Order: sequence, then structure tokens, then C-alpha cells
Amino acid sequence: MAGKDITKKADRLVLDAATKTRPEISYPTKWGFKIIGRNKEALEKCIKYIMKETGDKDHVCTLGNKSKTGKFHSFNASCTVDTEAERNKIFKYFEEHDDVDMVI
Repeated sequence: MAGKDITKKADRLVLDAATKTRPEISYPTKWGFKIIGRNKEALEKCIKYIMKETGDKDHVCTLGNKSKTGKFHSFNASCTVDTEAERNKIFKYFEEHDDVDMVI
């Protein structure tokens, strides 16, 4: 995504090459993560584990979509993050977990 910038437009983030500034995020804020993997039960355990490991975070976790073939499942997990560093830390934990194929 080189050359693309993210801007806030109508309460949603959009990629916009014409805007040169990053959106300003006020912390603490509620942040959502979409976690995708092959094993639904393992993903749910992973989310609980990571939320506990990163500060015993109160969180909401809901089952998302299943791929057309049933090979992949997604969960939507959200929690309150106090800083950008904390948000990035949680993202990195998900990204590096063996049961997670992708995190958005």
C-alpha cells in the first residue's frame, strides 16, 4: 500500500492518496480486530489467551464469517486500548500466533 494514506470519512477509514496526514485517534478507544484461521475452536481460545496475556483485557468476541469452502473462519474481537503501542502489541500477538492465518 505504498503511497496510500488513510483518512477518516463519514465515520469510516478510507484509503486516499490525495490526503497526506494520518487520522488522529484519541486514546483510550475501543478497537476491533478481525482474526481469521482454519480452526474455529483454536481461534476462540487464542483470542481469550491473547486478551489475558496483554493486560487481562475485557473484550467482546463474536463469530464472523466462514469461507465458501468452510476452510477458514473469522472472529471479530474488540477491546479498549489505552495507547497506540498497546493496540500494536495486541495486533502483533495475533499476527504471530500459530492458529491465526490473518489479522485485520
